[in-house]
Amino acid sequence: MWGGRTGALLRVWGLWPAGVLGRRPLSCNAASLAGSNSPQCWNCGGPGGPMRGDGFFCPQCRALQPPDPTRDYFSLMDCNRAFRVDTAKLQTRYQDLQRLVHPDFFSQRSQTEKDFSEKHSTLVNDAYKTLLAPLSRGLYLLKLHGVEIPEGTDYEMDRQFLMEIMEINEKLAEAQSEAAVKEIESVVRAKQNELTDNVSRAFEQGSLVDVDLRSHV
Repeated sequence: MWGGRTGALLRVWGLWPAGVLGRRPLSCNAASLAGSNSPQCWNCGGPGGPMRGDGFFCPQCRALQPPDPTRDYFSLMDCNRAFRVDTAKLQTRYQDLQRLVHPDFFSQRSQTEKDFSEKHSTLVNDAYKTLLAPLSRGLYLLKLHGVEIPEGTDYEMDRQFLMEIMEINEKLAEAQSEAAVKEIESVVRAKQNELTDNVSRAFEQGSLVDVDLRSHV
């Protein structure tokens, strides 16, 4: 079951502002899917888009096809659906996709392809930004599992966590040397790595309820 200390775990890692987890079934079909069960190329009528995989173009006439609204960001960016991602691979994938679909490469094409390139490029940008940052990546994973985060709500932050943050802030304010600051940074980084492992493991197991936050702070 998803819930419990999900927010606390991500927030301790420095990932999540205040918010409350809410359950709401997620529809992976963003908007309505244009076309029939056997999609055809909008240009030549042959087997075509919306294209899945990396076939962004009709194999017959090479016209750019519309984005596949059923495809999630992980699939688009060729990443495993997990909290941990290879950011170097993610960046390479982003650059490769933009070289395929960026509007600059469609200035001499039809208006339809120009419109599709804008949509593809925006989608690629959104996917890249979402998966690059741990916070947005974690929240997107939760969303794919049917867990939504209502905005404008308060989440009761763990008291011990607040004390830890206050202590760290005090140590930073009192630090008299660069070495002292680096020592604090080292401690924080170690905790981040430890909590990252906890969050990643919780996603893999499909449950965050049993994770004891206090034992990792």
